[in-house]
Amino acid sequence: MLIPPGFGQRSILTSLGKIVYYTQESAPWLVAGEPIDDRPHLVFLHGFGGGSSAYEWSKVFPAFATQYRIIAPDLIGWGRSDHLERPYHVEDFLTTIAEFLQATCPTPVPVIASSLTAAMTIRVAIAHPELFRCLILTTPAGLSDFGEDYSRSFFAQLVSTPVLDRVLYNFGVATPQGIRSFLEQRQFARPERVYPEIIDAYLASARQPNADYTALSFVRGDLCFDLANYVSQLTVPTAILWGRKSQFTGPQIGRRLADLNPQAIQKFDVLEEVGLTPQLELPAVTIALIRRYLNQLAPEI
Repeated sequence: MLIPPGFGQRSILTSLGKIVYYTQESAPWLVAGEPIDDRPHLVFLHGFGGGSSAYEWSKVFPAFATQYRIIAPDLIGWGRSDHLERPYHVEDFLTTIAEFLQATCPTPVPVIASSLTAAMTIRVAIAHPELFRCLILTTPAGLSDFGEDYSRSFFAQLVSTPVLDRVLYNFGVATPQGIRSFLEQRQFARPERVYPEIIDAYLASARQPNADYTALSFVRGDLCFDLANYVSQLTVPTAILWGRKSQFTGPQIGRRLADLNPQAIQKFDVLEEVGLTPQLELPAVTIALIRRYLNQLAPEI
């Protein structure tokens, strides 16, 4: 994880291990003697993929650091947080996301999350609405939505082969070439937006001890679910931003999901010429949209 200036690393202990998170600790974000905990909290949760970490939001969250207490974790199994030596399940993340919010946020908080994590965050908000002020989500997809099950794809089946799965990870994912190829072909709409720092950050996370367990659980489809079965139960005010060129699930899936619950999902926008992670491809645009959503969904903050 490449930490922005003025941010430091802290951690909390969950039932599945330590979660590391990043928050501002010094200038230029803090004035000497200022009680940082008096600020409203703002949480950023990264998505999943080989080498994912809180770095995914690091070009966005400093823009909010003079107004909010920023909380940006490496989720369990990713980045510098603890890695379990076993396959992961959806319940692992539902549990630890809730525990993390309970440990770090004293009041209901706006949560900004992406991709599969964003879909899981919807489920956490259904189970624990008292933890959330609002949700701002980029491409929240369960990857099995409306019966379009990623886990039945050829690649997911291939990665489910014992021994071969580790070979594919070590030589096809956790390498500079593997990271670049995935980002350019699957995550970004325009390959020229993938620059060396992004590859370095993803590679550092992908090479953490036992990082393969989480990544392989994801690419096998072990963490997929049909979000359409849950989204109608959501009561927390929500805005959704979807990249037009998202490779895994297009905006038509997002629109169908949003239409299941227009009372909670108050905004749905499609961003052109962007893939799965607008926060890395067009951070300035993403910042402006997050500000607008915060003003609409949580104006008193």
